[in-house]
Parts: sequence; structure tokens; C-alpha cells
Amino acid sequence: MIKRYAGLIIMILLISAGAGLMFFGYEAKEGSEDISDQEAPYEDMPQDGKDYIVVGFSQIGAESDWRNASTESFRSVFTTENGYYLLYEDAQQKQENQLKAVRNFILQEVDYIVLDPIVETGWDTVLQEAKDANIPVILVDRQLEADSDLYTCWVGSDFKEEGRLAGKWLEDYLKRQERAKEKIRIVTLQGTPRSSAQLGRTEGFQEVLSSHKNWKMLDCQSGEFTQAKGQEVMEGFLQKYKDIDVVISENDNMTFGAVEAIEAAGRTCGPKGDIIIISFDAVRTALQYMQEGRIHADFECNPMLGPFVSNIIRRLEAGEEVEKVEYVEEQYFDSSMNLSRILGERKY
Repeated sequence: MIKRYAGLIIMILLISAGAGLMFFGYEAKEGSEDISDQEAPYEDMPQDGKDYIVVGFSQIGAESDWRNASTESFRSVFTTENGYYLLYEDAQQKQENQLKAVRNFILQEVDYIVLDPIVETGWDTVLQEAKDANIPVILVDRQLEADSDLYTCWVGSDFKEEGRLAGKWLEDYLKRQERAKEKIRIVTLQGTPRSSAQLGRTEGFQEVLSSHKNWKMLDCQSGEFTQAKGQEVMEGFLQKYKDIDVVISENDNMTFGAVEAIEAAGRTCGPKGDIIIISFDAVRTALQYMQEGRIHADFECNPMLGPFVSNIIRRLEAGEEVEKVEYVEEQYFDSSMNLSRILGERKY
């Protein structure tokens, strides 16, 4: 619950000789941001006498439809009506912004920190700071490389399994099309380099690809999980390679860009086209593309993580143990399914 201060909420000592900032013994780390002008924490919290659970959430950004759906799942769950007070920070695709946000959460003495790390490395120091402050850190969506003792748990998707399932789907699809023995030329639009989604999906698909000598990966380039960059990279692929049979796109927004590039080049994609499109995330717009015959298959990455994290926090508040790794339930969709019914039931 909200930690009570014995005296002043925050004491700021500015020492011109260069000693730096110190908050009740907390010394600003080298390279951390100057936060001397930071507003007092919780100033807009309802003054109704209730003891709210304060959660600091550092989100990667708003680069995709999936990301926006994920953010909304947290905003809709971590409300004062549900007993929470949410401090939300958009990192705008920069790790340094996330490091600053986590350090600010520590200074504000939040009860829990939720972190969706943009990349896997570079977190050990700030996680140790949170641990020293006795603030549990819950990782969501993307994973990171750090001692598991530095965070409470991770909640999200099995990205490697998503990639593996995409490879198996392609394998089965080619068999049904009587193309199992044909030479299959593939290009991949990868996500943000070194992110766990990029690493997992790439590795999972590669496992299946390596068992097919007639599958050739022509090229892999990062589309940075954005539509504009995905379109740019796909335009380059189309100029460089005359024959492309399959596009593996590691998220839907890059897929939208890839489809635009393919159609602008006078090529076709989808079940009735000449290029097979396999995507990841399965947001509503992607399923609409599939319904229009522009995407073959899409492997879900469930963005509705807010309720899962709330459940974990409630269990921790009750003194219960939680699993270190918790995968969310997911499925896949392809053009053979009843997409009208699926879209009618889809929440995102």
C-alpha cells in the first residue's frame, strides 16, 4: 500500500560543489537524469481515505496497434475504482527513458513496478536499485537478460513458440498446396533488434526452416515493428529479389506496410496472390486484411496483459507465491476460418 512518510515527502539537497542529488540517503546514479524539478508524487490521487496500491508502469511506446491495445488493458484495470493508482510513463522507444522512469518510480516509493523492456540487456543496475528499495518488479511482454532474483516474475507470450508454430503452419500449407518439394524463397521483416519478440520469433521459425533444404531465407532486415519502416524494407526486398514466395513479418504493423509495398509494385499477396504473408500479433485490422484476402495466417500475441498482472499483484498482496514465468493463452488465425464470426467476438 502507499508508503507513509514520517516527515517531508521528499527532501532535495542541491550542492553546487557537485555532490549531486540525495533523497534521504538515495544518491543519484551516474548517468541518471536530474529530477530536481520532479513534482510531488501522487498529487492527483483522490483524497478519500482509501489505501491505494500504487503501480508504476514503464511502457515501450505507441509504435503499433498491439502496443496501444496492451497499454489500454493496463489503463482499464489499474484504476482507482479497482483500488489502484497508476503512474504511467511512455518511453517513446528509448531505453534511457525507461531507466529514468524506473528510477523515478523508486524515488516515489511505488508499491510495484511494471516494466515492458524495449531490449533485453542493460537492466541489472536499475533492477538492483528496485530490489534494494524492496519494490517488486513485474516484467511484461518482452523479456530481459538479468539475474532472476532481481525481478518478481515475467508475464507474456512464448515468442519462440509463436515462430515455431508459424513455420509448422507454412509447412502444412505448402503440403496442402502440393508445393512441399518446391524451392521456397523467403524474406523476413524482423522487429526491433535484440528485443525478445524479435529474437524468439526469428529463432522459432529458423528451427523449422533448418529442416527444409528447399526453403531459402533470402534476407532478414529490421522493420522496427512500424508500418513505415516495414513498407520501406519490403520495397527494398522487391527491388533486390525477383522471386519471393513467402514474407514472414514479425508484427502486424510491418505487415500492413509490406502489403502496401507489394501492391504498389504490381504484385499480389494472400491466398489468391503469388506471395504468402505470415504475420504476428493478430490485431483486428490484420484479421480484416485476412478477410480481404491479403494475409494468409496470423499468430496471436495476446496484448491483454493488464488483468494478468492485476491478478499477480493481488496474490502477492495476499502473501502468496507466484510463478516466475507465466505465459498467456494464445491462438492463431488463417484465411480458412470463419473470420466474420471471429471479428465479431474480438476485443482487439
